[in-house]
Amino acid sequence: MRAALLQLNCSDDPAENLETTKAMIKEAAQAGAAFVLTPEVTNIVSASRSHQKAVLHTEADDPTLAGLREVAAECGIWLLIGSLALKTDDPDGRFANRSFLIGPDGEISARYQKMHMFDVELGNGESYRESDGFQPGDKAVLADTPLGKIGMTICYDLRFPYLYRSLAQAGAEVIVVPSAFTVPTGQAHWEVLLRARAIETGCYILAPAQVGLHRVKHGKPRRTYGHSLAVSPWGEILSDGGDVACITFVDLDLGQVYETRKKIPSILDNREYSVTNGR
Repeated sequence: MRAALLQLNCSDDPAENLETTKAMIKEAAQAGAAFVLTPEVTNIVSASRSHQKAVLHTEADDPTLAGLREVAAECGIWLLIGSLALKTDDPDGRFANRSFLIGPDGEISARYQKMHMFDVELGNGESYRESDGFQPGDKAVLADTPLGKIGMTICYDLRFPYLYRSLAQAGAEVIVVPSAFTVPTGQAHWEVLLRARAIETGCYILAPAQVGLHRVKHGKPRRTYGHSLAVSPWGEILSDGGDVACITFVDLDLGQVYETRKKIPSILDNREYSVTNGR
């Protein structure tokens, strides 16, 4: 199976981002990709909550979701929309950071709402409080497709290995990690964490990413790390998108998942234990 990871440099204009993303999806499909993946917040990269409130839509009305469903059907591909920022009906006014797996008929096959919120202080005045604007989900999602069993995660979820272990134990063969990683954390942790999740689970890890300085008309611009990675079940880097907007391709052989787990079957080994104070 050929997969294509789209590395995007999205702005705070959803309509502009939609046209760019559609064109790249078509290019990937024409190059033979049966599975195309976009990064986190494919519709908008913005740190301005007021601007998000002005331009975002609910899932039922979102033009990016509708447009990408149409292009998936037009191209006859499976499409992971890494995530969309969406309005919700929740009384606290927070948005959803929600991923969609779209089938070649354009229908939504699975959806996943990011569970772990990026609330951090990185130093030098750089801090993030994702939970101020987004509500966390509470369900892990495994999609059973003709391409294989696909575990769905988003960005900061990467730091919680129990989620990946539970998806693998439930049958995941591929786990997706669409992201918009910051540069400092990306430089320090991105590659090593993705490779670790692949090694721990014996899964393919596919991580399409946002990249570069994001153009905005409202609020402070963000810069993201890029380096969309595809990692084999053995922990080998199969493709790296570098630091520019691009498409990278990788050919997946799910037989490698089972060969890897035969060699090191740790994902199948569950031990009951307790934690004590050492006495």
